[in-house]
Order: sequence, then C-alpha cells, then structure tokens
Amino acid sequence: MTTLSTKGDATRQRLTESMLQLIQDKGYHGAGLTAVLEHSGAPRGSLYYHFPGGKSQLGSAAIVLTAEQFRFSITEGIAMTDSVDGFVDAVVEGLTGQLVGSDFRAACPVAAVTLDAGSGDAQLRAACRDAYASWIATLQAYLASSHAGDTRGLATAAVCLIEGALVVCRAQRSTEPLVSAARALKLLFEPGNTQGGDR
Repeated sequence: MTTLSTKGDATRQRLTESMLQLIQDKGYHGAGLTAVLEHSGAPRGSLYYHFPGGKSQLGSAAIVLTAEQFRFSITEGIAMTDSVDGFVDAVVEGLTGQLVGSDFRAACPVAAVTLDAGSGDAQLRAACRDAYASWIATLQAYLASSHAGDTRGLATAAVCLIEGALVVCRAQRSTEPLVSAARALKLLFEPGNTQGGDR
C-alpha cells in the first residue's frame, strides 16, 4: 500500500475514502460535498485545493481507490494459493466479509456510479471504464498461464458475474448470490477451459 508522505496527502486520502464510503451508503448523487466534509473532518478549503474539479473529480478519485483495492484483493488471492478453487474462495470470502460487515451497504461503488451518474459525466464514466478494465486485465493475466483460448472473454465474464452477484446480494440481503457466482467462476476458470475459442 502507498505510504502517505505529507499532511496534504493524508487529507486527500481522507476525503477520497469518505467519498467512497458515502457512495457505498447513499449512491453518487446522495454523496454531497458537505457530507464528505463532515465525514472526513477536512476543512472546506482543502477539498477544493485537492479537487479543484469538484464532486466529479472527487468521485473519480474514489473510483480509482476502490479499483486499486479490489485489484489488490485479486492479486493477494492469486498469491495465497496455487489452485483455482482456492483463489476464487479467497476473493469471494473477502467480498462476503465486506458485504456482511457493512450490513449489505458496501456492494460495488463502481457499479453504483456507473448506473447513477456515469452516463452523464465523461470523467466518471472514464474512471468506471478504467476500473473494470484493470480488473479484467489482472484476471486475464492470471488465466493466461492455464488457458489457451479467449482469456479476455473469460476475465470479462468473471467480472460480470461478480458485479451482478454483488447487486443481487444487496437486493436480497443475502450472500447466496456470491456463493452461486463462486461455483460458476470455478467452472469458468477450470484449467484448460478454452471457452470462446482462440484469439
């Protein structure tokens, strides 16, 4: 994880983390800048100093942060085990803990922003696009050593499965959709799976 070298860096991080949590709790449109300031304890001037582009820039920073966090979870899961089943279990266990620990509020903020504001804000849309692309690329690299076919397609399908499962988990207030997604991912990631054909 990145070490924050200055007080300004720490303030910027605190604002970004507050924005991320509020997006998870209230959605992008519900995460007002006043609420971010109250949640973070940062002075108003520091918000506009670090984020002169206002809410859109701060929201994009929050998406970048959550993209980094989930990408780290993926790479950590890869490092923990040599088996596909172990990797999937590690990633899904982390997501399940996040959901249950937040009383099913903390699903995926990227999905929330994509649906809530991404279509009308080019900066947010780009941040969401890049977040998904980074997860797909990380999974594609993992799959490349054991799959000869369409590893990008498999990685994309995996991200779609996880994202969809998180949305349904939140709606149902149940972790069962993630359990079902994990079973599907293990089949999808089975070594030698060439679904989709060669690229």
